[in-house]
Amino acid sequence: MLNSQTSLFQISSFNFKLNHLFVIGILVLAFSVSFLIRSQPAEYGFELNEFDPFFNFRATEYIVENGFSEYFQWHDDKSWYPTGRDVSATSQIMLHSTAAITYQIFGGNSSLYDFTILFPAVIGSLTVVVIFALVRLFAGTIAGLFASLLFAVSLPIILRGSIGWFKSEPLGIFYGLIGLYLFLSAIKSENKKVAALKIIFGGIVMAFGLASWGGNQFFIIPIGLFILVLPFLRKDHKFLLWSVPLFAGIFLLISGSFERPGLNFVFGLGGLSLIIPTVFLVSIIFVQKISKDGNKIRNSLFFLISIIVIGSFLIIINDESNLLPLPSFRYLNAINPFLTTTDPLVDSVAEHMTTSIQLSFLFHSVWMIFAGIGIWFILSKKISQSFVKNDMKVFVLIIGISGMYISSSFIRLEVFASISLIIFSSIALSILSKNIFKITFYGKKNNLFKILYVIIISFLFILPLIFPENNTWINHTDIPPTIFTGATSNPPTNDWLDTLEWIKLNTPENAVIASWWDYGYWIQTMADRTALVDNSTLIDTRIKNMAKMLLSTPVDSWNMLKEMNADYVLIFLSAQKINDNLEEKLYILGGGGDESKVLWFARIAELPAEKYLKPDGLTGTNYFHEQTMLGKMIPFTTVVYYEPNTQENSAIYKPGFIEIVIKNIEYDSDNDPLKLVYTSPSFMNEKGGPMQVVLVYEVNKNYIP
Repeated sequence: MLNSQTSLFQISSFNFKLNHLFVIGILVLAFSVSFLIRSQPAEYGFELNEFDPFFNFRATEYIVENGFSEYFQWHDDKSWYPTGRDVSATSQIMLHSTAAITYQIFGGNSSLYDFTILFPAVIGSLTVVVIFALVRLFAGTIAGLFASLLFAVSLPIILRGSIGWFKSEPLGIFYGLIGLYLFLSAIKSENKKVAALKIIFGGIVMAFGLASWGGNQFFIIPIGLFILVLPFLRKDHKFLLWSVPLFAGIFLLISGSFERPGLNFVFGLGGLSLIIPTVFLVSIIFVQKISKDGNKIRNSLFFLISIIVIGSFLIIINDESNLLPLPSFRYLNAINPFLTTTDPLVDSVAEHMTTSIQLSFLFHSVWMIFAGIGIWFILSKKISQSFVKNDMKVFVLIIGISGMYISSSFIRLEVFASISLIIFSSIALSILSKNIFKITFYGKKNNLFKILYVIIISFLFILPLIFPENNTWINHTDIPPTIFTGATSNPPTNDWLDTLEWIKLNTPENAVIASWWDYGYWIQTMADRTALVDNSTLIDTRIKNMAKMLLSTPVDSWNMLKEMNADYVLIFLSAQKINDNLEEKLYILGGGGDESKVLWFARIAELPAEKYLKPDGLTGTNYFHEQTMLGKMIPFTTVVYYEPNTQENSAIYKPGFIEIVIKNIEYDSDNDPLKLVYTSPSFMNEKGGPMQVVLVYEVNKNYIP
């Protein structure tokens, strides 16, 4: 009769048992489900997604074609003209390096572009194995398997790691979780030689993670907090005295050797969040060693309080003197969610939006309930004692609570809440499963009860994927790559791809393109042309000037474009045709293109928004349409205002009324400051429905104001 311990075959000293086959089967299932869900955008077209992946592809391509030495010397002249960009000092080096190396090993005959499209989905799906190994450390194999399945379908993690998402998060999380696993397994290991190797590789891999994604700083926070309490949890102080400093030293040494994060991180608040706990650990062990038995706890606590007071004092001093380099606002905001920014450029980025309870429930669904059960189990000494051991219990609570805390600042960091909830939920499900399968009725096993439990758990797993009908996790991941929609909710088209191809084939190779910063990476990568601003947002003043240019008078804007040495100006509009029968075609503007960003343009340029927009914040004023460069570039003219509920028309704007426009190209001659030289196919489409319009204007260098 077969059971979980039945031996299938033996290789040397390793005995492959039936339970090993079960574990492999679940991990293969988790990988497959993860990859299938992450691959959904491919049905719309095999393209990179969002904006940053296009630069990351171009940087990876540079390594493949020119080698690492050239990459570290690369000054990108197509970025931030005429300043350029020092790529290795301002980029995720390990993302580009890892992708280039893996492509050279596994790429085969595939193109690098296709390889980078698949890369995040493969790495993200492989992470199910890493999360399995990590959670297995805490609470055993069953908990690890639950964690792998939960990770496979986690909405925040999939949204930031689907096919085409060649950005930092998938690889950063992959490296970060491996680093955590190696560090914690070393702490648990009884073999000091094995522990030393894990410590060294853990520090290296954790540094690789930080060089892949700056967000990996938030893996350092729970490690630092854990180190603070380790002297109170462990009695093997001799091991801690060399293992923890070794990990911290290796991590900081490797991190400092990269240009980014570099020495600013090591000697800034990021590095200190690991240095101070390490110094504290060594100091507290010394304090305990010289203290009498009865005074060890008192002296240790006094020392801890002293460190906290001194640390707080130093932070206050640094806030006034800036002695230590501070991380960017978004990282400080993660530590203190109550911080607010007055920078409209930061506020204009969608991924910096504050998380709400509604969004959190959408992201995590019933896992929030299981996570609560998991926390209760962990805190219950009687229940958790046989499942989560000693210091691992403390680390689980630290990483779980800190992950949920960090994610409350802005939506991009919901991935850390997911990891926290996955850990708590998997522990809860593991303990529930083990206890339920032990239940007997009148001394006999009841298989029907166990089958019912499996059905219920399976249903709860599947529930967020199928309900509610139009708002499921599958719906949220089944979206086309951004380059097909221009980051709007419109149906996918090839307007952007056609436009970028036209620019590549019909403009001089040294042409400089002015546009809003959203489109900079597309212009550099797909059109192979120089952009004045791009998605790295490295030079705030340049973006501010671009916003001013769009909202200035045509003459002032032309002078600004001339000073920038711009050859072309690109704008993107989202419109909708609302009739087919009338001779004069009518349209509605406002679906996520530049026409919808006027409020942000005004805020970033520090201009009064009411000058350009009606009180609804969307409809342009007469001044905007008639006296600004962007207003003149939009090839539509207002004919009437319409109230859809009452079907009332008005010649002037009224609250609640929608602006109805017709086509009207203003700049189409050699006597204008700009001349329209290209319109994307949707502009000429006579069918009703949404339109994505990309317009390219040539700057008239001979224009006489």
